[in-house]
Parts: sequence; C-alpha cells; structure tokens
Amino acid sequence: MAQRVPIAIGLTAAGAAGYYLYAAGGSPKVAQKEAEHDAARFGGSNQKSAEKKAELWAEKAGKELDHAGKTLDHAADEARARLNQADAKLDNLRQDASKKISEVGKDTKEELHQTIDNFDKTAIRKTVEAKNGISSWFGFGGSK
Repeated sequence: MAQRVPIAIGLTAAGAAGYYLYAAGGSPKVAQKEAEHDAARFGGSNQKSAEKKAELWAEKAGKELDHAGKTLDHAADEARARLNQADAKLDNLRQDASKKISEVGKDTKEELHQTIDNFDKTAIRKTVEAKNGISSWFGFGGSK
C-alpha cells in the first residue's frame, strides 16, 4: 500500500496539470498562471474560513468565560451572605451566653450572700446561746 501512495500523488498531479493545460488551450504559461490563481483563491478562502472559525470560537469561548465568571461571582456572593448570616447567629449566641452567664453569676452571688447571712445569723444565735449557757453556770444569767 505504501508503494501506491507516490503513484497516486503523481497521477493526481498529472491529472491536474492536464486539466489546466486543456483549460488554457495548450499554453503552459496560461495554465501555470491559472493554477497559481486557483491555488491562491483556494488557500485564501481556507484561510478566511479558518479565521472566521477562530473568531467564532473566540467569541463562544468569551461568552462561556463570561458565564463562568458570573456563576463564580454569584457563588462567591452567596457564600459571603451565608458567612454573614452565620456570623450574626454566632454573635447572637455569644450575647445570649454572656447574658446567661451574667444571670447565673448574679444568682450564684445572691445565693452565696444569702448563705453567708444565714451562717452569720446562726453563728450569732449560737454564740448568744453559748454565752447564756456559760453565764448560767456561774449564776449570772437565767434562761433566754
């Protein structure tokens, strides 16, 4: 098969040369100019077509990039909004916890003062009772 490729190329070139010679009326110079003109026209149209396709692809790629950028911006905005919401919730929870801690601290402080007051009252009462009891041993006092 590889041996047939050069033969096929050669026959194609000979056929093209024969076509241009026939179309030029047998004049090799006219045939050469006609072949060059067709080659330039064919090459130019393919180049223009390739340029047109490249422009279309570039335009399509630009639109896709714009869409992707907008999607990314939207996702970033949504993430920022969610973070702000979470931050606000955390701030509210922190404030609530601070209030509860203050309330518990206040309640604990009140309970502590109440316990100390009760202890003081009990200690004073017991001291008075003990004093009266000792005084009664020596005959200085009576019952309460």
